[in-house]
Amino acid sequence: MMLFLRSALFNAVFFLWSAGLCFIFLPLLVLPERVMLRAGTWWSKSIIRILGLTAGTRFEIRGAENIPTGAAIFASKHQSAWDTLFYMIFLPGPALVVKRELFRIPLYGWSARHAGMIGVDRRGGARALKHLIRGARSALKGGRSVVIFPQGTRTAPGTREPYQVGVAALYRGLDQPIVPVAVNSGIFWGRRAFLKRPGTILIEVLPAIPTGLDRDDFMAELERRIETATDRLVAEGRSREPALARQQPGEPRGDR
Repeated sequence: MMLFLRSALFNAVFFLWSAGLCFIFLPLLVLPERVMLRAGTWWSKSIIRILGLTAGTRFEIRGAENIPTGAAIFASKHQSAWDTLFYMIFLPGPALVVKRELFRIPLYGWSARHAGMIGVDRRGGARALKHLIRGARSALKGGRSVVIFPQGTRTAPGTREPYQVGVAALYRGLDQPIVPVAVNSGIFWGRRAFLKRPGTILIEVLPAIPTGLDRDDFMAELERRIETATDRLVAEGRSREPALARQQPGEPRGDR
């Protein structure tokens, strides 16, 4: 019952707070991009803080020694809406690769577009990949790191989704190392989950994959590194929390 009440409190505060800030931020659409980025970072910090206070969910970063100096490309496992909040506070003004449909959402989508997020049409084929490369190149030149979720969607712990070609397009098209990142956020804040579980979300930054690999070798190495580390983090997270250990793989409890 306490878990339900704490989750209900977080969800209520999250939606009311976010909706109110969307209207407050509306005038920022006529100001420079950096202003909207700062506002988005502040919003993300506030939500993560609220999550800790209401649900008792916190986070721990590992592998800090693998974070490059300056702008870089990060390829991250994506299990939860929490992940996008995290990258806004983890990196200075990142450009996240998102579904272009999100830009159509009133207020939120307008803000994301104005903040310089990279919208990609997942059915756009070669044209979409060219747009992705142009957007990422522009962000990197501006000193902004790029974050791409190579599976293109949130993936529940214990399940597998194919890795999409967008990340390979960045790797080959920009001739840049790719920094893999593993997370276990989905066992605390699952996809479409009402319940938000207490505990510590683990994020692990892995050593960068250097340039020079062909596409197939790169994709295989990226998937191997991310999935191996993610499985380990999920197992560790569940071993720390008895309630999480009872979850079935790919089925976060409390999903609707």
